[in-house]
Amino acid sequence: MADNKWKTNGSEIQAIIDGRHADPFKVMGLHKFGKAFIARAYVPGADIVTVQSLDGTDLGTLERRHPAGFFEGEVKAKAKQAIRFHCINAGGGWTTTDAYSLGPVLGPQDDYFIGEGNHLGLYNKLGAHPLHHEGVDGVHFAVWAPNAQRVSVIGDFNSWDGRRHVMRKRMDVGVWEIFVPEANVGQGYKYELLDSSGNLLPLKSDPFGFAGELRPNTASKVSDISQFKWSDGEYLAKRAQGDKRRQPMSTYEVHLGSWRRKGANDFLTYDDLADQLIGYVKDMGFTHVELLPVSEHPFDPSWGYQPTGLFAPTSRFGDPSGFARFVDKAHAAGIGVILDWVPAHFPTDQHGLANFDGTALYEHADPRQGYHPDWNTAIFNFGRKEVLSFLLNNALFWLQQYHVDGLRVDAVASMLYLDYSRKDGEWIPNKDGGRENLEAIAFLQRVNHETYGQHPGIVTIAEESTAFPGVSKPTSMNGLGFGFKWNMGFMHDTLKYMGREGIHRPHHHNDLTFGLLYAFTENFVLPLSHDEVVHGKGSLLAKMSGDDWQKFATLRAFYAFMWAYPGKKLLFMGQEFAQWTEWNFAQALDWHVLDGEPHIGMQSLVRDLNKLHSSVKALHARDCEPEGFEWILADERDNSVFAWARHDGEGGDVVVSVSNFTSVPRENYVLPLPQDGEWREAMNTDAKNYWGSGVGNAGKIVADKGPSHNKPASAHIMLPPLATVYFVKERNKTESRK
Repeated sequence: MADNKWKTNGSEIQAIIDGRHADPFKVMGLHKFGKAFIARAYVPGADIVTVQSLDGTDLGTLERRHPAGFFEGEVKAKAKQAIRFHCINAGGGWTTTDAYSLGPVLGPQDDYFIGEGNHLGLYNKLGAHPLHHEGVDGVHFAVWAPNAQRVSVIGDFNSWDGRRHVMRKRMDVGVWEIFVPEANVGQGYKYELLDSSGNLLPLKSDPFGFAGELRPNTASKVSDISQFKWSDGEYLAKRAQGDKRRQPMSTYEVHLGSWRRKGANDFLTYDDLADQLIGYVKDMGFTHVELLPVSEHPFDPSWGYQPTGLFAPTSRFGDPSGFARFVDKAHAAGIGVILDWVPAHFPTDQHGLANFDGTALYEHADPRQGYHPDWNTAIFNFGRKEVLSFLLNNALFWLQQYHVDGLRVDAVASMLYLDYSRKDGEWIPNKDGGRENLEAIAFLQRVNHETYGQHPGIVTIAEESTAFPGVSKPTSMNGLGFGFKWNMGFMHDTLKYMGREGIHRPHHHNDLTFGLLYAFTENFVLPLSHDEVVHGKGSLLAKMSGDDWQKFATLRAFYAFMWAYPGKKLLFMGQEFAQWTEWNFAQALDWHVLDGEPHIGMQSLVRDLNKLHSSVKALHARDCEPEGFEWILADERDNSVFAWARHDGEGGDVVVSVSNFTSVPRENYVLPLPQDGEWREAMNTDAKNYWGSGVGNAGKIVADKGPSHNKPASAHIMLPPLATVYFVKERNKTESRK
């Protein structure tokens, strides 16, 4: 070709070499000029570059235009196609497929839905995806960075050189993309960005990264679980049926890094946990396991609540396939998996979301809206459609890709109020002049609407500590749309009461009765969570008053009181066997205490309570509805006794729970009952196999003493000290007497 107008000028070559060209796809790769085709390559370290078609046909040798590795020249191509470069230097030769000769993976439809903020499969488009594209195997990378001047993907596949794979910008939506033929599953990568002024930013992990390096390293890793063979189809079909409010739900809350450890204080892997934890949860009778955040996080003491990789199961315990195997095994055992999810805030580590493209992209720029004083973190800008889409897709991702059964949403109260933990002048009112964060409220409603709509049978649970109305009401009724809400008042009031000496409890009777005034205003989960056993608060056992025997007895009585109380149950690991010390995230639970009889007794009690919770409908079927609860004795403050009946709403077995929170056994105690006849003693926390004193009712009582306290029947019972007793009226026996 005589006319050399196709030759790239020096300044443009220099821009390519410097990684500052505004549109490298316009220059690099294979381009048609008139009837000829010109190929250009930037291959640092190469002395000779020849061009080949994908089938190995030689298309010509390129001229070296710059010693840094810029080559170009005319080739014998007959059509636009993918090409390879065979490169030679003194050390040998290698072949590389040209990323710039390949077209985009994203299309106009993706642009439309991304631009609208309504792309509900965004995790299938952004991030790193291995695929076969235009005849070539590789990885497609895409990232949102609308204000960046340049974005490159760097990694194990290009010597971490930001000049090698400068990405194509989709101008309408601010997404940058490139298909890299050399990239493979398992390789590490980051994004290298120049801000709008051309300044180099700190290297960034992928916001949609599906795996990450083990801390302290922070690169994302190419991952693919799309080929994972799930075996939980029958479980998922069953999960989609029924009203979760009317099904048993007893949850074991776990921090995976400190449940157990092995060797020299090493973490268990996801597979270890699948083998050990799932079996333990099943044996203990829990229906669900709730995991403190498994999203990738840089700092162990954050317990996962300051995540930098929202789409990546933490590498501390293995790879993403390992986590998938964990969930699959849980489902095989009939155990639901709930993840703690943190959309309220994020840490400001340089490799994370903060100031991502040189601007406040995911967060608010104004610290009165974008800075969280409690945790020294950034707050998501819930009013920005792209941020809402990012978080919404993250929720859907865990449900879709990992089949998890629910999300417990952390720190909801901090999201709902603009003045949360702020003084006057440190926050900005909403458009109506109020303190409610209207954008966050709309975001939570959208998340609940979409997650329940796309995944029937899952649950969402709010950690919300205020009196914000309608947290667990449907969005159609202007509620937030959560399935359940943690009852923080229950946790606070009951633990305060249990810590009081018996002589003082009559003066604080309302600590245990007050919560039943609002027990059905929301669909509640009763949590005894990790937050109550850290930071000097001590273990649950240590919180109880009295000597050692009284502490164990009180905790046993409290557990049974709670399991009979309306609401789903949650217990943090270690408390099921009454660990003496408070939780330490850096070591395993104190399993050695199970060498002692009182701890074995506590563990046996929790196991039996869970069995009753699941098998006796009255103890779970109307947890969230007032028809399932009937006071028997609410005002026995002088004796510190509480009694109520639980009903299943269908005329089935009735359970009466009686708690005595004094150390005085009460013989011939008059217990009003809703029916006469024989009642089975189904639970007695003072039983000897629980390390109690063995005081009880020989397995049954008979209600034949006539009406009492406005109930049609009564019985004289032995009420053990510091104990809770369940009596069950079984329907079939009632019917057989009629």
